[in-house]
Amino acid sequence: MTSALARLAYSTLEPYHVAAYFNPDLPNAYSDTGLDGHAFYVGARGAPLGPCAPAVVSSTFYNFSPALIAAAWPAAVEAGLERVSDRRWAALDTVLADALGERAGDPHLAELARRLHEIGDRADFAGRPLSAAWHAASHPDAPHLALWHAIAVLREWRGDGHLAALVDAELDPTEAVVFHEAQHPDPAGRRTLGRRITQITRGWSDEQWGAAIERLRTRGLLEPDAEALSEGGVELDRRIEERTDRLAASIWRDVPDAEDLLTSARPYVKAVIAAGFLPGTKKKS
Repeated sequence: MTSALARLAYSTLEPYHVAAYFNPDLPNAYSDTGLDGHAFYVGARGAPLGPCAPAVVSSTFYNFSPALIAAAWPAAVEAGLERVSDRRWAALDTVLADALGERAGDPHLAELARRLHEIGDRADFAGRPLSAAWHAASHPDAPHLALWHAIAVLREWRGDGHLAALVDAELDPTEAVVFHEAQHPDPAGRRTLGRRITQITRGWSDEQWGAAIERLRTRGLLEPDAEALSEGGVELDRRIEERTDRLAASIWRDVPDAEDLLTSARPYVKAVIAAGFLPGTKKKS
């Protein structure tokens, strides 16, 4: 049951979180910080790690090209990680407040943020470096931003476990992203951006992508004549997702009202979805 709850928490809360990475204020944020999209993303997401070596950031982002991180991270550090982080908060303040409208002043929003922070405070962060960094990072007091931070901690905590599942599956970073973007016989629930967008945003060359395809085919995980999962690939995908859910389950184990808590988050998440700036959504009139 806790594995199912972990999956429910991810699917429920994720749209609120990804507002940081898909929103109409991002071009202004790039201009204000003097960074391109890659450097702003890497700097904003990795800022809680502090000015560490690019290899550390690569290890926590996993399916991004180390070459992309090696260029983007120093640019963000030079621009100032605090400055990048502040600009990210400013963008979120604008887009989330606009999306939530009157709900931004809902007293339950602050209570929801407080409860999710409490769940994060009880987590064990051993082996989960990016979520540990986000947990230690400060955040604005405004409820709609405090909620985003609480969700970020839980999301990256799950994400760190997902990386452990990928390592256990012996998928290297390029293989992991190619595997994820491969066609699945049951595409329902698979969130992909499409090969070309993913390849560009993650920084992999055509040669690297093609080599990963061949390695996956050699392992029998892709069909020999298509960029599609084989039966073995479908089974491995299932095991990775189940393992990720199991690794994410413990954080919800001692939350007796977890389902009610997630249900109470849905109006805020739906408001962000209805704003229409997330991929695959349209603004509702």
